[in-house]
Amino acid sequence: MTLSPIAVIGAGMAGLSCAQTLAQAGLSVHLLDKSRGPSGRMSTRRAEDPQGAWQCDHGAPFFTATDLSFREEVMRWEQCGAAASWLVRIARHDGQRLVAMDTSTQRFVGTGRMTAPAALLVRELAALPGQPVHMHLQTTVQGMQAGEAGWTLQSAEHGRSAVGYRAVLVAIPAPQAHALLAASMPQAAQLASSARMDACWTVMLRSDHPVQWPCDGAIIEQGPLRWVARDSSKPGRTGPETWIVHASAQWSADHLEDDAASVTAQLLQAFADMGGPAPGSLRATAHRWRYANAAPGLGIDCWWDASHAVGMCGDWLHDGGVQGAWLSGRALARRALQTLAA
Repeated sequence: MTLSPIAVIGAGMAGLSCAQTLAQAGLSVHLLDKSRGPSGRMSTRRAEDPQGAWQCDHGAPFFTATDLSFREEVMRWEQCGAAASWLVRIARHDGQRLVAMDTSTQRFVGTGRMTAPAALLVRELAALPGQPVHMHLQTTVQGMQAGEAGWTLQSAEHGRSAVGYRAVLVAIPAPQAHALLAASMPQAAQLASSARMDACWTVMLRSDHPVQWPCDGAIIEQGPLRWVARDSSKPGRTGPETWIVHASAQWSADHLEDDAASVTAQLLQAFADMGGPAPGSLRATAHRWRYANAAPGLGIDCWWDASHAVGMCGDWLHDGGVQGAWLSGRALARRALQTLAA
């Protein structure tokens, strides 16, 4: 007898980790995401100016690996050429000056661009025997309903799914999980509503000439900025010099609905006030992340309701960050397997 597939909603690191664990156990998985490609907030913007092509990591700037199992996975990514250490000269700005920081913490990035680990996982999922994972991109799941044939999903682009799913595993930011599950799984929605996720305005910068600044990355402790980095200093980057500027959570919340031009002007001026380049010397593109960072995570691996075969995973449930997302996705898959394989 052929069992109905499992739906994993969200193809960021949590969803990919979850789908990977399920598929390796031999289960059929449908991986759905509203975007044009996988990776979630491990994102890279690629575009062209009149001066030529450019790219910049505008989501997670780097990740660390302190958990042994995740460290082993990152080492595997390194061996496959999908990740590398970023030997970054990092400092903090205390409101007056830059102060060099200890750089003993190993920071990792995707090789070539931050999406590389996600791309590797997708290729590996596609190569598994029997093609157990089916990717459905540009599919915005807006509702779900339980029936005799399992869970059916409703998406903005394709309407009601023809497939009945034996389980639904939700791997999207907490506010989106709340909206999706409010009608069908109020207990899950209540948990999602208790998580805090901060917004972040991000500005991607391009320069025709090397920017003279004493470090490649800086944590900003005061003012509108939180993080500034020379993105093109990461391993495998090509093209013009690029910088990334992240606003602080509070500033982003206060200016969430401002227009991109106003946000760009203010953040570039803040960078210039710290010794960065004059705003007029750079080309800039802004991006608003409504749900950028778990602040903090809820401190639980995942959430799973065996009686309804519905679960949630994500960095916001764990401890934040790429590592937290990967661990949470794997934990949810293992919980689900205990039920579904019984």
